[in-house]
Amino acid sequence: MLDQQLHRARVISSVAATVISLACGTNYVYSAWAPQFADKLNLTTTQSNLIGAAGNLGMYSMGVPIGLFVDNRGPRPAVVAGALLLGLGYYPFRASYENAAGSVPLLCFFSYLTGLGGCMAFQAAVKTSALNWPHHRGTATAFPLAAFGLSAFFFSQVGSLFFPGDTSAFLTVLAAGTFALIFTGFFFLKVYPHAPAYHAVPNGGSGSDAQRLRRTSSSEDGKARGARRFPDVEPGMSTPTTYTTPATSTQAQTDAEAPGPSSSASAQLRDQTDVESARPLSPSRRTPDEAPDSDVDETSSLMSKSSSLPGDVLVQSSVDMDRSHRVDIRGWRLLSNVDFWQLFTIMGILAGIGLMTINNIGHNVNALWRRFDDSVPESFLVQRQQMHVSILSIGSFGGRLLSGVGSDFLVKVVGASRAWCLVAASLVFCIAQLFALNVSNPHYLGFVSGLSGLGYGFLFGVFPSIVAETFGIHGLSQNWGFMTLSPVISGNIFNLFYGAVFDSHIIVSPDGDRSCYDGLDCYKNAYFVTLGACALGLVVTLSTIRHQHIARLREAGKGPAED
Repeated sequence: MLDQQLHRARVISSVAATVISLACGTNYVYSAWAPQFADKLNLTTTQSNLIGAAGNLGMYSMGVPIGLFVDNRGPRPAVVAGALLLGLGYYPFRASYENAAGSVPLLCFFSYLTGLGGCMAFQAAVKTSALNWPHHRGTATAFPLAAFGLSAFFFSQVGSLFFPGDTSAFLTVLAAGTFALIFTGFFFLKVYPHAPAYHAVPNGGSGSDAQRLRRTSSSEDGKARGARRFPDVEPGMSTPTTYTTPATSTQAQTDAEAPGPSSSASAQLRDQTDVESARPLSPSRRTPDEAPDSDVDETSSLMSKSSSLPGDVLVQSSVDMDRSHRVDIRGWRLLSNVDFWQLFTIMGILAGIGLMTINNIGHNVNALWRRFDDSVPESFLVQRQQMHVSILSIGSFGGRLLSGVGSDFLVKVVGASRAWCLVAASLVFCIAQLFALNVSNPHYLGFVSGLSGLGYGFLFGVFPSIVAETFGIHGLSQNWGFMTLSPVISGNIFNLFYGAVFDSHIIVSPDGDRSCYDGLDCYKNAYFVTLGACALGLVVTLSTIRHQHIARLREAGKGPAED
């Protein structure tokens, strides 16, 4: 009954994480209102892209401190802060649009707040899902990740259905809607600890104990000495860890010689220690200290999955059974890791390519339609912009969901690396750039927006799982924060380059209206650059897969890893 209640609670928490994520991806709806906003305030394409880039900067630049905050304080405070920042960030845009005036630096600041708020709430949602479903992490995180990608579709559809052509009302929806969704989800978002199951290995073996490492929480180590060194922590918050070897621990040697209920002190110490599993221990042989509801949370860790310790009572946590719980690479150690820089490069290249189209699909729409049929009214262009934002969002949703679930399939069924999903993302992006370079009829622009969204979704749907698998789940939020610094650089470069290319074709009318009537030529040169970047991204991705494969073989050849 308790297991059913916990399972139900985790499902509700996952739904809350998905709802929160639905409000966090509104930076990607920027193209649905940016052209009209720029026209109303007489902004250049480069200035408009600066405002959009500031939102991206807020989403990605503060990932590291936010990750540290989420790892150490738990996800819930970050959710509240995210809701407030999104509401405060969007409202000034509505005021500027109504007054047809606004300072570009100030607008960039408020755009930054919207990105920062989305980042805080989103990191909390993803971390909660990863901790609540450790054995299905790819699938569990795929839903909030997919909802994040679907955010632009959701809000653009709300705007087109209830406030068609009304940019001011749409900005009000963004301010109120993001706050309401996140604040509502806050009450249901919670990490639920997984109780360990206990197992025993029969007596009779020799002393391979000295070769095993046992990893314990330092707070638990303090309990064993009769004094608590750390206060109670909320599930989802990290605790410092220390490593001890049975060869140097008198207590561990005693445990091996006196297993079972006859040594209650040893059982209690082990009860506070996460070690690996062996064979089931029948309920009749459990001591009271070995009840399933032991004080174990998701931040506890394990070492090797296999064990040859004879006679030891071992704890099999249903949480910590894969590499992501055996390694813990973060901080300065992360920056000296080759895998980090390879993944950082891939993220930068591919995310930058996707962000350029995501932030500028509205300008693509205007350029192609004004060349194709300059008689179309402004309301028609607004509808087309919202349609392509929706296509991008649906593509991103599908890509995130497919890569999250698909990466679990690759690992568990095929036995392949999750990084092959990044190869798929690179190929999809390459095809999208080819369409962007050749589509001059606006009726076919959907191929560009759809494929760009799909590739972007593939990228972000699997990347958190790759980060957790490579560097460990315990520092996921802060490591993911380091990783998302990469799009800050590449996204700004690609977006500003697009703005410079587009502005070079702009014609300013006597009344101050700024338009480009060259169609595909308005932005074509920007996509030549991103096509070359796609090819580079594909090469780096394949190189990374080869490097990780060799590293895993070397690690397996050495036996149990010392993390």
